[in-house]
Amino acid sequence: MPDIPKRWRGECESGKDFASSLCNKKLIGARSFYKGFDMAMRNKYGKGSEKIINSPRDTDGHGTHTTSTVAGSHVPNASYFGYASGIARGMVPQARVAAYKVCWEEGCFSSDILAGMERAIEDGVNILSLSIGGISDPYFRDAIAIGAFAATKRGIFVSCSAGNGGPTPESLSNVAPWIMTVGAGTVDRDFRGYAVLGNKNRFNGVSLYSGKGIGSEPVGLVYNKGVKSNQSSSICTPGSLDPKWVRGKVVLCDRGVNARVEKGVVVKKAGGVGMILANTAENGEGTVADRHVLPAVAVGKIAGDKIREYAGSDPNPTVVLSLGWTVLDVKPAPVVAAFSSRGPNNLTPQILKPDVIGPGVNILAGWTGAVEPSTLHTDTRISPFNLLSGTSMSCPHISGLAVLIKAAHPKWSPSAIKSALMTTSYTLDNTNTTLRDASTGAISTPWDHGAGHVDPQKALSPGLVYDASSNDYFTFLCSLNYTLEQVQTIAQNPNVNCSRRFSDPGHLNYPSFSILFRSKKRAVRYTRTLTNVGEANSVYNVAVDGPSAVSINVKPTKLVFGKVHEKKRYTVTFASKKHVAVKAAFGSITWSNSEHQVRSPVAFTWS
Repeated sequence: MPDIPKRWRGECESGKDFASSLCNKKLIGARSFYKGFDMAMRNKYGKGSEKIINSPRDTDGHGTHTTSTVAGSHVPNASYFGYASGIARGMVPQARVAAYKVCWEEGCFSSDILAGMERAIEDGVNILSLSIGGISDPYFRDAIAIGAFAATKRGIFVSCSAGNGGPTPESLSNVAPWIMTVGAGTVDRDFRGYAVLGNKNRFNGVSLYSGKGIGSEPVGLVYNKGVKSNQSSSICTPGSLDPKWVRGKVVLCDRGVNARVEKGVVVKKAGGVGMILANTAENGEGTVADRHVLPAVAVGKIAGDKIREYAGSDPNPTVVLSLGWTVLDVKPAPVVAAFSSRGPNNLTPQILKPDVIGPGVNILAGWTGAVEPSTLHTDTRISPFNLLSGTSMSCPHISGLAVLIKAAHPKWSPSAIKSALMTTSYTLDNTNTTLRDASTGAISTPWDHGAGHVDPQKALSPGLVYDASSNDYFTFLCSLNYTLEQVQTIAQNPNVNCSRRFSDPGHLNYPSFSILFRSKKRAVRYTRTLTNVGEANSVYNVAVDGPSAVSINVKPTKLVFGKVHEKKRYTVTFASKKHVAVKAAFGSITWSNSEHQVRSPVAFTWS
């Protein structure tokens, strides 16, 4: 790589198991922030924590995985114990990386997060990628929102995980409008396992187990028998399985309470030879492939219920497990991951979140040698790669796309980059059907997938963008019921006086719409501004799609741009009919010409 730019102000800190000399033209910064965590431990225990390693060294794996996802170099013959084999690389192999370690064994403390974000801003980063989530606090109490606002003011794009609280509604984190909120979807590759019951019924599942199997002969199947503790043995928590019932058999374990991989450890300790991990209603049909310690396959709720019924009704239930199958060109894909956090946005419901989804299921990326990929301390198998699932994995994919767009359009603002990614996203899967929700198998909505799944090629040339400045975000903040002091806390500006505010936070020039109809407010009118970043002398026509209960009127219906960077405004009026039976519905507004389609999702809520 070429020499590090002279504008770079970061550095590499030496610490335990990490020497500053390990940095190079690729890894140009490495710092750790622990004072908040240390003080919390002192307040709790009266002394500092022995778990602090004052070093940027990754002892957890999460940071290595997300960092290599966004910018890892090409690596031939990469795999996870034979799975996902091939050439691995990050989204932007030519990008430089600076790592800021802000999380520790007992969590991520706001003061450390803010310190890390502040240092990254001062060091001169272009993109901030935070695979960190939590509960949605008001923006003036949200460290990530405050740090991201400071970054956005300085032209730094901030991408954050939406959270793994799905499919529960209103489970989102990182919902500030100046943050790119990223959900997770599947890819068209899967790691399959199969369970064939004694009644010849076969059920597909997923697994990353690659050791010796249990053979092709049927093995006894046991479910919820021989309780050893006051905990139901169906969940396979430690100490709940009676070896005399389990020994030599495959155990059906319900998902929940304890970790998925730990359940396999419990089965193995009790003498079981295999496991079927079955979803309950909480997880629906969304499954996650794991590196289990014994032959195991994970199945969705529908299959799980049928296997439970068989195990409870047949006097001698048996099963054959077949594992180790990599399947490509999976259909349908992408599908919204069951764990991906969902809207609506309970903090600012006038802002539709999440913004987009990206690849977040079974993602292969680098791994630290300091901990086992399964994270079980009893598991001694080590790999330089790991396959993980979560919005932590989808976030760096979008961060990488932001790097590419920033490189192609260095003068674009963070909001312009966000708009490009959102308005060019797609909502049809590889079967040309509307994106589906893995938890139910039903059609997903913008509360699940936002504007859709990102499209890297189209995002580089969106045609039009919805741009927003720091002043627009100031006005947005002043439209909330915050005190002036609270607004100034977020803005980090004592001169903000809220002399200008929106009548409704939804007036922010955002690339999507969230319409709230109340008992005495059946019409909502918003004005948006589009900036031409495509060709000069271009004409765009509008197309609207919405539920029958709402009329959508856009004025004007045609936008004519004579030159590049020219701005045009349009006003859209949403009017609800009386006595609407539904509580939510969805639609879209699309501006298009022969070259571009600029699509904005719309969510409607009645209360």
